Amino acid sequence: MNTAMKLNTDCKSCRSHLADLLLDDACLASHPELEQHLASCSGCRTELHELRSTFALLDEYAAPEPSPFFDTRLHARLREAVAAEPESLWERMRSFLLFSTGRSFQPAVACALALVLLVGGSGTFLQLHNLQHGGANTASSATINDLKVLDNNAQEEQQMNQLLDTSGSADEDTPPAS
Repeated sequence: MNTAMKLNTDCKSCRSHLADLLLDDACLASHPELEQHLASCSGCRTELHELRSTFALLDEYAAPEPSPFFDTRLHARLREAVAAEPESLWERMRSFLLFSTGRSFQPAVACALALVLLVGGSGTFLQLHNLQHGGANTASSATINDLKVLDNNAQEEQQMNQLLDTSGSADEDTPPAS
């Protein structure tokens, strides 16, 4: 088990020196422990070989030559951009919203969402709190309101009966019906 830990530690240190081994051939001579590890560890040796072949392919790559009029066109575009009128605030905001990654909006959206949850959640909490603690009061007040409506209806009915009785007794010569 101790040899496995030593091998992992050696692999870690070897992998941390791979960039030095790729770019400086004298590094292998100055670090004999890396040379020994590479001789004994096939994984690190394979990784170093693959990195060297990748670097060899990159060395073979020839970048394409730019067009002969590239600089001329670039300078013309720059002159046009400098001479153009500055964009309005609306255009700048529109282009920012269309082409940005949205990372700058994340804190603002998070704050807005937290505010909505806080306001909506507190309203819901207050409604639930009223239902739990004031449920009997709400039911009794509804009952009281119903009784008041019935009492008002009874009063209205009495007033209507009085009006009908007074309108019917306008003729004083006739006795009231009993």
